[in-house]
Amino acid sequence: MRLSARVDYALRAAAELAAAGAGPTTVGELAKEQDMPPKYLENILLQMRRAGLVRGQRGPEGGYVLARPAAEISLADVIRAVDGPLANVRGERPEHVGYRGPAESLQQVWIALRATERAILEEVTLDHVATGALPESVRSLAADPAAWD
Repeated sequence: MRLSARVDYALRAAAELAAAGAGPTTVGELAKEQDMPPKYLENILLQMRRAGLVRGQRGPEGGYVLARPAAEISLADVIRAVDGPLANVRGERPEHVGYRGPAESLQQVWIALRATERAILEEVTLDHVATGALPESVRSLAADPAAWD
């Protein structure tokens, strides 16, 4: 699985907003806290705002806040907001890709991969990440030494 810098930054910024609670956090504060380029982060936050994940607050006390409680925003929500579908093959959904001959069963592999990604990324919320209280299923998978290879 490959995650773009855009997704990485979006998830880290969202975790910071989840930890901040109800008070707004500026782009500068988020960028400094997570060592990210502020201009790039600003574009990411605009995408997240368009997707209804964050709200911008103007004025001297302005910044960004989560639009919903952190426990209601999954990692999959954030990824889809900034990067589109969770799994695609050459820019297409796996069910729209066709193969012939010996490669025909690859489509089922891509669909299974997407289902596994979904199972984890839709279960884990920003609240889980911000508090470090990851679901048992995720902790169990990460505890397996083979997962780190």
